[in-house]
Amino acid sequence: MKICIIGGGLLPYFLSRSLIAKGHTLTIINKNREECEWCARRLKAVFVQGDGTQPSVLQDAGSDGMDAVLAITPHDEENFLICRIVQSKYDIPYAFALLNDPDNEAIFRELGVSAVFSPTHIISNLIEQRVGYESITNLSPLADGKVNLTEIVLPASSPILGRKIQDLQLPQDCLIISLLRDDEVIIPRGDTQLCANDRIGMVSLPKSYSSLLAILTGEKGL
Repeated sequence: MKICIIGGGLLPYFLSRSLIAKGHTLTIINKNREECEWCARRLKAVFVQGDGTQPSVLQDAGSDGMDAVLAITPHDEENFLICRIVQSKYDIPYAFALLNDPDNEAIFRELGVSAVFSPTHIISNLIEQRVGYESITNLSPLADGKVNLTEIVLPASSPILGRKIQDLQLPQDCLIISLLRDDEVIIPRGDTQLCANDRIGMVSLPKSYSSLLAILTGEKGL
């Protein structure tokens, strides 16, 4: 994909490094000339020094040929303006806006910018959902933090060991999607029995997350 990242500081640098490593083509717009020069010595990307809220700068960066634009400046009003410009002026499939202040999310969506993400909201949810559960090995938010993708290791103290998945009274908005046992991948089905040290992957809505973990691990959380 051809991706344009707009912003300065370390966040665009590390994000760009990750995306380039995955084979994407990057163009980076940054107001700070020194940062452009510093990053240009370290990244295989096209750099444009300028203000990403200006249509002329976006045009010079080749925004009309991009697959995605990521507005990740420290200022929400700039990120909003950038997304509105690229959505109205260019036929870009994806325009993402960083929300530094999560209280602005409703305003962004009301004004037509739906692809927003708030690190503050996501991180706070991760902390709340992970604290108190020692069995969790991995936790990732999906759909702007509205869905959890979690991997846990069933402890020897789990009350469900030896039981079949179909016999568990799991919340309706939860689903077990994978199982790893002794390096063997098992596609879980209703008659799959669960054993100690099974690595279980599951998806759930946040409201049912604590109940799901309590059923699987016997831990009550905090």
